[in-house]
Amino acid sequence: MKMHIEFRHLRTVKAIHECGGLARAADQLNITQSALSHQIKGLEEQAGVELFVRRSKPMRLSAAGLRFLRLAERILPEVQALEEEFSGLRDGNAGRLHIAIECHACFEWLFPVLEQFRKKWPDVDVDIRPGLAFDALPALQKEEVDLVVSSDPEDLKGVTFSHLFDYKPVFVASSQHPLAQKDFIDAEDFRGQTLITYPVERSRLDIFSQLLMPAKVEPERVRQAELTAVILLLVASNRGVSVLPDWVVREVKYNSDYVTRQLTKKGLTRGLFAATREDDLNKAYMTDLIELAGIEAKRLQSV
Repeated sequence: MKMHIEFRHLRTVKAIHECGGLARAADQLNITQSALSHQIKGLEEQAGVELFVRRSKPMRLSAAGLRFLRLAERILPEVQALEEEFSGLRDGNAGRLHIAIECHACFEWLFPVLEQFRKKWPDVDVDIRPGLAFDALPALQKEEVDLVVSSDPEDLKGVTFSHLFDYKPVFVASSQHPLAQKDFIDAEDFRGQTLITYPVERSRLDIFSQLLMPAKVEPERVRQAELTAVILLLVASNRGVSVLPDWVVREVKYNSDYVTRQLTKKGLTRGLFAATREDDLNKAYMTDLIELAGIEAKRLQSV
């Protein structure tokens, strides 16, 4: 005969063990003592063994009952955790927030945002994936990620791009570099230069997509570095020049080793966006993250 164990059976055995008798256990489970006794009898008939030594006071579990209790103690906490998780999802206090970043420099800007976010939303599972390693926006549509930080908004069904802030890509060079004497930098100025960039595709770098590729200009050499600090170290050593977002190099303007210059006479301006699925914008934690991101971005720009 197969046993059909229900969660109520697990709760019942655990309650009787903790209370030491049917009367107190019935009160704890909010059922009658008669109904509780009937439930235990039915469970023992299914099992074919006694779960309790009835002649003992307080009521004691048999060897078979103790095995049943161990099952209850293992499963019931997991069930309770799942119930709490589902409750959090219903109330909007819990969920998943997996982020893909198409802007390499944005890691340094986003981490302080996530530090604030985790304190406000401790039950939201946060993860970050470098969006440069895969197609982030299609992954967003497939619900593989939940938010994409991007500077290239697209017209995608079911996806909303929330504007975070505008920034200016700026030229960075050693104060000893010949181009440091210019008021602004054009595409032609990059001919013969070593350009230091993040290790990503050219089409994802502002300097190439917004300036060099349209002008059909190729620098003499492209050198890659993973970290902004390393790029600035190489630039300060006059090993090459770079183009970085203005908020990334906010401290450079106070350092005599570097200079920053505007790109083109008019300057270049780019926007940064948070791409999310439209249905997710009704989640409080999602809108709060976007708001926190915008506040942090404006703070960086004002430094």
